[in-house]
Amino acid sequence: MRTPIVAAILALTTALPATADTIRVGMSGGYFPFTFTRADTLQGFEVDFLNAIAEETGDEVEFVTMSFSGLIGALESNRIDTIANQITITPEREAAFAFTQPYVYDGAQIVTREGNAADITGPESLDGKTVAVNLGSNFEQLLRELPNADQIDIRTYESNIEQDTALGRVDAFVMDRVSSAQVIAQSPLPLELAGEPFSEIRNALPFRNDEAGQALRDRVDAAITTLKENGTLAEISQKWLEADVTQPVAE
Repeated sequence: MRTPIVAAILALTTALPATADTIRVGMSGGYFPFTFTRADTLQGFEVDFLNAIAEETGDEVEFVTMSFSGLIGALESNRIDTIANQITITPEREAAFAFTQPYVYDGAQIVTREGNAADITGPESLDGKTVAVNLGSNFEQLLRELPNADQIDIRTYESNIEQDTALGRVDAFVMDRVSSAQVIAQSPLPLELAGEPFSEIRNALPFRNDEAGQALRDRVDAAITTLKENGTLAEISQKWLEADVTQPVAE
């Protein structure tokens, strides 16, 4: 038989809202400058961003690295709580997950081997070309939605799309413009941007679309608002990207 004190404690515990003391954050660890490992240390824009969120919410962060193509499945199966790997909001993803507000605004960018930008000037010039994208990324979908998609040989990679483009194994790759510019600036590979970005993308943190996931999303979203208002998010962007990409592009 339960004593009145034990019953009261149980009732109080049951009534308390569930909170996540540790937010399990999935990322590839191979997407410079957003998430990458250097000197055995995981770092980048996303790492600083999630640590700043945790300071606001009072939670701990556990970073879980895996191949990019496995991140969505890990979120769906409750092995992680969210993904910090520049996840683009799409109608399909919005139907499946609860997203925070966007925290990065960017564009899809074609990158070629240095010297080939005169031949590849934008999506309309990709006919007959082999184009690499990271497996599971939104860029494959963007390419397949192009009017000339049936004329493009789209190849998916787990990694090394930059190296294969530089070696001429593919004609180009598509990534977000911010990462592309940073890869070119920091890497010795002979690469260059080809044309202007051809699609605006809005990146946010996805959570499972259930009661617990929505509650965690709301807490994290409030922290993102604070980080935008106090300038912390812009500072993180300037540190890693040398630009503030955290606000919508003015038309």
